[in-house]
This record gives sequence, C-alpha cells and structure tokens, in this order.
Amino acid sequence: MRSATSLLTLLSLTVGVLGGAVYDLDTSYVGTDFLDTWSFEAITDPTGGRVNYVDQATALADNLTYASGDTLIMRCDDTTVLTADGPGRNSVRIKSNAQYTTHVVVWFFYRIEGVNDVSPNTISLHVGSTCSIPSSNSDQTGTISATNCDVNTDGNSGCGVQNPTSNSYGPDFNSAGGGWYAMERTTSYINVWFWTRDDSSVPSDVSSAASSVDTSNWGTPVANFPNTDCDIGSVFGANNIIFDLTLCGDWAGVSSIYSDAGCPDTCVDYVNENPSAFSEAYWDVAGVYVYT
Repeated sequence: MRSATSLLTLLSLTVGVLGGAVYDLDTSYVGTDFLDTWSFEAITDPTGGRVNYVDQATALADNLTYASGDTLIMRCDDTTVLTADGPGRNSVRIKSNAQYTTHVVVWFFYRIEGVNDVSPNTISLHVGSTCSIPSSNSDQTGTISATNCDVNTDGNSGCGVQNPTSNSYGPDFNSAGGGWYAMERTTSYINVWFWTRDDSSVPSDVSSAASSVDTSNWGTPVANFPNTDCDIGSVFGANNIIFDLTLCGDWAGVSSIYSDAGCPDTCVDYVNENPSAFSEAYWDVAGVYVYT
C-alpha cells in the first residue's frame, strides 16, 4: 500500500471564456516561505485517514518537514509501529494563510507520492452542494472519470478528470524529475494544466516563474470544469492552498481501491504495522506561484 496525497485548492473566479488572460505575480512560496506564511494544521484528518497531523514544531523536530533553498519536504513517520486503538501515523498538513478568488496558481514539484502507486493523476472538484460537470468535454485533453461533484455522494470521490499521461503522478512523475501543475480559476471555469519536467512544450512563463503569465498561450488544459452544470461563482468561496499527506481515508483506503491495487490485509492494518513502507512517501515541492 502506498500513501494518498492531496493536492487541494478549494476553489472560485472571474475572466471570460476559454480564451485565457494575463495575470501578474502576486506571491511566490519557496523553501522557508512555507514555514513563515503557511499554517501547520494539527487537526483531525477531514478525509478520515490513518494519520495524526502534527504542529510545525513537532514536524521540524521529528524531521517530517524540512525547508531550504528551493526545497520543501513533507513526509510522514516511518519508524513507529502503531497500536490499533492509538492515534494514526504522524504526518503533515499545511495551508496557505492567504486566500484567493480569481487567480492562477503554478505548482513546481520534484516529487509527488501517489495512491497505491497507481497512475495517472485524477483532477477533481469536491463541493458541499449539488453540482456536476458535463459527461463529455472537447475543451480538455483528459478523460472524465466522474460527473457528480457533491461530497455527500459516491464516497466523496468528487467529479474528476483523468490525466492522459502516466507520468502525471507517482513513480513515473518522480522518475521524470517532477513537473508543473497550473490552475486558472474564474467564475466561468476552472482549468488545470500539467507538464512533466522533461516536456519541451512547457510554456516559458511557467518554467521560469515569470513575473506575469498568459494562459491563452498554454494550450488545451488537461481538465476544464465549466460553470454550465455548476455555478462556480456561488459554490466556491475564496480558497486556501493545502498540501497534506494522508494514509487510507475515505477514498484511498476503501476496500475496492485498496484491494484492487493488490495491497495486503486492510489499509489500516498495513499502515499500523509497516512503518518502513512509508520511507519514500513524501512531497518535494520546489515552489508555488500565485498570479492575480
């Protein structure tokens, strides 16, 4: 069993159709910026994972978090055998203090841990109200995997779009040396793009963390969530940016997902009894850049 990670932005926006727009750099988060301007949330995992999120002091003292230069490492405990009735495995969840509405965010990662090493990545929306996406969409390169975005149905799997390439997540992503994800949020749509680090087509304003970006030059997004079946402007408020590393939980730990990946025992038992299995379960974040 491998860990489940979340690349979350809880979303809302303004701009027109799929034509894109120019945005100026608002904030860059690199290295120790994450320690100074993000909050470590020592809370119960909202997705019910077998983790115990710790505060910043504990994360630094136990080497679950390390930041220097253009590197932010976030990992979970990989030495402790857990008891069945005790807390989950120590892990990290961080949230930006700033909130955003209409914006573009570019994430540059060296490494992302995936769910049970299964790729490709699925980009999804999760909302607390009735909301859906069209069953077909020619304005994206990805494949629609689910249309219902309501968190109260389908085990909170959300409405999702699968990336067409296996190197968008997990071992193939890491072997390629990482890559970039970018999201544009408006009241009309939410778009998500992906480029692996060795992709010659990555836009120069993305790869250079430029002072401004023009999304009209980025090509067709992997995922396009239009407001045709979901009123983006009303169902999403201002969003924080959140990273966490969770184990098991509402989706990755359910029996069908876990067992279909060929994992042994139950997800919770495996997490409890096999700490060394998580020595390679970590985020390696090179930078996050927000444009408004």
